[in-house]
Amino acid sequence: MKIGFNLLLWTTDLDRALLPTLRALKAAGYDGVEVPIFSGDPAHYREVKAMLDGEGLASTVVAIVQDEARNPLSATNEAAGVDYLKWLVDCSVALGAEVLAGPFYQPLGVFSGHPLSDDEWQRLVRTQTAMADHAGAAITLAVEPLNRFECYALNTCERAARLVQAVNRPNYGYLFDTFHSNIEEQDTIEALRATLPQVSHIHISENDRGTPGRGHAPILPAIAAARAGGYTGWLTVEAFGHALPDIAAATRVWRPLFTSETEVYTEAMALIRQGLAA
Repeated sequence: MKIGFNLLLWTTDLDRALLPTLRALKAAGYDGVEVPIFSGDPAHYREVKAMLDGEGLASTVVAIVQDEARNPLSATNEAAGVDYLKWLVDCSVALGAEVLAGPFYQPLGVFSGHPLSDDEWQRLVRTQTAMADHAGAAITLAVEPLNRFECYALNTCERAARLVQAVNRPNYGYLFDTFHSNIEEQDTIEALRATLPQVSHIHISENDRGTPGRGHAPILPAIAAARAGGYTGWLTVEAFGHALPDIAAATRVWRPLFTSETEVYTEAMALIRQGLAA
């Protein structure tokens, strides 16, 4: 397995100002970084790729649906939503990313007040299939179920696995996250075991979004279950702080969760290595 670190702890727009951080992550043993794609074009991400190549770092991508105008789940904005998903794919391929992951199916914190309707489910399958077909063999997709306080379209591992089966494309899987599953699943590890064939990416995230290993999210059991089931993809650390006010607000980070970013990435690496060595 490869070990990555999500750059949303520092930035939504990776540039050379973050080179010291990239070098620190490489020195700590990370194989790559998860790059947020919120803006830009393929030409920009080709430049970012050259920078990462120079530091010996591979990449994955994290992306969201940023607003209602680009919401693929919306009956009104479905076409614009699909165009947005294709843009995400094009930028990610230009970056040379191995995986494009995230809740790229509805805006965060937007609710209908009802369960997902049959029409919305069909739209979800249709738009995600269009995204997968556009990506082809160029990149792996990993759709992310979130907890019920952040979205309503996709909350559980079972539902995500069902979507993967409905899309039925070899490049399309789901992202298992130790934070979200710790909220939604009655048995997180059993949910992972049951759906591991549909998992294409894993996020290592603590129950409070802080330093992995300092809370009660079942991180080591999740790593063990993934290994036992033959998972060979990325284990990518995801934590959030106050460096980015918009991200802190979106993730409901209202208090300090760690003493330093160095604490997060060094302790997370030690924890993951412990899990892989067990």
